[in-house]
Amino acid sequence: MINVTKTFLPPQVEYQEILKRAWSTGWMTNRGVLVKQLESDLKDVLSVTNIIAMTNGTLPLQIAIKALKLKGEIITTPFSYVATTSSIVWEGCTPVYVDIHPEYLTIDETKIEAAITPNTSAILATHVFGNPCNIDVIQTIADKYGLKVIYDAAHCFGVTYKGKSIFEYGDVSTCSFHATKLFHTGEGGALFCKPEYYNDMFYHHNFGHDGPEAFQGLGINAKMSEPQAAMGLAVLPYIEEIMQTRNSAVELYDELLKYSAVKKLKIRENTIWNNSYYPIIFNSEEELLQVQKSMNLQNIYPRRYFYPSLNCLPYINGDDCKISESISARILCLPLWACMERNTILQISKFLI
Repeated sequence: MINVTKTFLPPQVEYQEILKRAWSTGWMTNRGVLVKQLESDLKDVLSVTNIIAMTNGTLPLQIAIKALKLKGEIITTPFSYVATTSSIVWEGCTPVYVDIHPEYLTIDETKIEAAITPNTSAILATHVFGNPCNIDVIQTIADKYGLKVIYDAAHCFGVTYKGKSIFEYGDVSTCSFHATKLFHTGEGGALFCKPEYYNDMFYHHNFGHDGPEAFQGLGINAKMSEPQAAMGLAVLPYIEEIMQTRNSAVELYDELLKYSAVKKLKIRENTIWNNSYYPIIFNSEEELLQVQKSMNLQNIYPRRYFYPSLNCLPYINGDDCKISESISARILCLPLWACMERNTILQISKFLI
């Protein structure tokens, strides 16, 4: 069976060796030595200012909304994973959708201003498949209207824009360390923020604690555990190999596929991309479904990602977003993982040549 991705697993003995450090102390959670080391190592690898490791990639979004005291409407994208919208709704705010660019697939920055009302408190945009939004224009709009900017950067590990980490943009950026991502902690994630927000974000992720017997304010439990951090520390030494082999797989797909039948994602200028996914856009949903069915019959399982367009969720009263709805119906992510064998890519590509 060929699934859309395959989790990179470091040698088990290396994971166990790292985990022994927690085992010897009996300290499995509450920010032990492994979590602190992982945060420190990631700051070095990613060249970021602040990072808070968390137990998944959704809680950072929810904490950001809460800690920034956002109310009312949050402008967002309909083309993202459901967590982007559900976090807004979960925190009692209203998502206002702005359609996407047909090539970059990120929020169309030229349509944001028209969606701003007196009730707008923030822009929450997604760097889709690790492809950056038009960060400069979004920040200009946010500054003009006094809005906060949160980036759902779930797919962005290792991405740089204009020479610096994508996580350094906006008031807050979040990332997923889920097992399907190119860097992972099994389940996990992280929050990156401007220095002035760090303390509030930190206390919010740890029940609001300010020491063992005092509380700064409201908080929840979003702490990463030591076994999760151990997995991250075991994966991290392989990150260069992971990214290089994924890049090789993408280059082979590029060489083999027939782009008269499908279109590729357009990567934004000034970006060093991480090859996090390999999405292709068909001319019609019927063509996609036909190819998907043919692949499934051969035990190959690409993924319709993202589908459906989030403005169509059953608990949302969203306006039409024609481009997002169209792309969502026609986009398919092909299998991609680290150290992917050439023959596997050839086997998949034959359905699209």
